[in-house]
Amino acid sequence: MPEGTVDSLVSTITGILSPHGAGASYTPGDFSVHFFMQLAVILLACRLVGWAGQRMLGQPQVVGEMIAGVVLGPSLLGLFFPDFQLALFPKETRNVLYAGAQLGVGLYMFMVGLTLRLDHFQAKARSAGAVSAAGIVAPFVLAAFVTPSLLSVDGLFAPGIGQGSATLFMGACIALTAFPMLARIINERGLADSSLGTLSLTAGAFDDAASWCVLAVVLAMFGGGAGLAILAIGGATLYVGFMLLWGRRLLAPLGRIVEAQGGMSTNVLALTMMLFCLSAFVMDAIGIHAIFGGFILGACMPRGAFVDELKRKVEPLAVVLLLPMFFTYSGLNTRLDMVNSASLLLVALGILAASVLAKFGACWAAARLAGEDNRTALGIGALMNSRGLMELIIINIGLQKGIIGPSLFSMLVLMAIVTTMMAGPLFELVYGAKARADGELAALKAG
Repeated sequence: MPEGTVDSLVSTITGILSPHGAGASYTPGDFSVHFFMQLAVILLACRLVGWAGQRMLGQPQVVGEMIAGVVLGPSLLGLFFPDFQLALFPKETRNVLYAGAQLGVGLYMFMVGLTLRLDHFQAKARSAGAVSAAGIVAPFVLAAFVTPSLLSVDGLFAPGIGQGSATLFMGACIALTAFPMLARIINERGLADSSLGTLSLTAGAFDDAASWCVLAVVLAMFGGGAGLAILAIGGATLYVGFMLLWGRRLLAPLGRIVEAQGGMSTNVLALTMMLFCLSAFVMDAIGIHAIFGGFILGACMPRGAFVDELKRKVEPLAVVLLLPMFFTYSGLNTRLDMVNSASLLLVALGILAASVLAKFGACWAAARLAGEDNRTALGIGALMNSRGLMELIIINIGLQKGIIGPSLFSMLVLMAIVTTMMAGPLFELVYGAKARADGELAALKAG
């Protein structure tokens, strides 16, 4: 398409989306106009970048969607077409996009919870506990060393934040694991029932839950009050305990209904979605996050036909339409142009190196000490090192609450994208290729 045609099209759309008249403001009617155009652009960008990532880099669709979110933000689209980018994503419409983003990521985590095997969790509790502990302790120890240097750089943290709060926040960011990304890699490779898959999923769940509890403490120290931390940690413990002890028993009739009917009726689907919303609300209300409500509920849902039917009805909408909204919302807050000096670039590279060392190295060592073979331990380390969705969620909260500044936010987005892009190829290198080679060798010997 000729350059003049592109400029003309961009100018036309910009004129439609911009409020008319001097001093004009946005109205609720404008929100719906923007919302549908935003969705169209988001879906187009995610499909195109996701396709390019799959064909050129061998990355899963979700990695392309993460990059697409940054592309639609001020770092790329806003750099070349600033008026169009501001007209397409005006500040006044961000809350609508944010709500859709939270629904998308919450439903996706609900789907992830449906795949968790609690019986495998019990079988691998010891090994998962060791890996999880290492994946939490090492990042916080490393954060204690690097945070003083970060505090010495103006603008990375909020002016009034103390070293303790800053250290805890950085530790939580480094300790996070991209649970949805981890689950997708495991499911795509058919490893959900394997020792590696179960151990990684269980340890990842432990790590993320601990990181959210630490975040609640940080928010309390930063002005939320000690009651916030007590409510978050105590409330989450009680809720998880209730769901594990009685939740599965109370939800079991839903599975029997689906099996008896030979499918999931709209009434059962509506009831399930209501329970999802209530579970997400409970976790959000106590200060953890809505996504953990979805995940916990999914883990306790009946298995078998119920899960198959629910995933068939809900997963495509959540993954294709709603989840990309979350990546875009994060991308709108990412300003890569703020990492504009050699010193800031070195800081960004240092954060990346520290994150990989603390997570990959510690989880590999813990898995080996727990009795796993070296190949499995390396695979676990590669998977646990991915940050993805979870990192974007926690740093968005940090930015919204005023804990970190835009520069550090952008650095952490880069860290999240790079470690997530590393996960698949690194896992294939240390585990996938060797597994295939071992299988071929065994087949030759058998023949």
